[in-house]
Amino acid sequence: MWKILRQIARAGVPSEAPPFAPAADDAAGVQRIREEILQILGQALAIRQVDAGSCNGCELEINALTNPYYNLEGLGIRFVASPRHADLLLVTGSVSRNMETALRRTYEATPEPRLVVAVGDCACDGGIFGAGYATCGAVANVLPVDVVVPGCPPPPLAIMQGILAAVRRRR
Repeated sequence: MWKILRQIARAGVPSEAPPFAPAADDAAGVQRIREEILQILGQALAIRQVDAGSCNGCELEINALTNPYYNLEGLGIRFVASPRHADLLLVTGSVSRNMETALRRTYEATPEPRLVVAVGDCACDGGIFGAGYATCGAVANVLPVDVVVPGCPPPPLAIMQGILAAVRRRR
């Protein structure tokens, strides 16, 4: 146990730099994003995340958006359980044949104006799975996609930028 404590004392606390600009600029930037979302949608942005057949790598990065480090809810963006309450669908994974109908129904249940963001290489172009007997390939083969966020998995900041690009595109 002493060996571990000595190692911790020598290594210190490793951490990353915060993902945003300095605090003085943060408040103005966050307020600007909130106002832009409210202006475009008239309400806070509600996201329904759909796993259409992924390896869960993208889900881990999406889950990171909800922690205090990225503070997605501080921007007025939240995740909802029902597509009937959603403004945006965040789809991950190469669409499996078993999920094709469920994904279409989820899309149809989402009220207009609905946005679709494909997250990860598999959702963008089929990834290593492509289109075949078990998969439909990219999300664009099943639904109209507004924004794609490439990466395997994409970092949380890239996902945030993709969400904001979709909202801005809807304007």
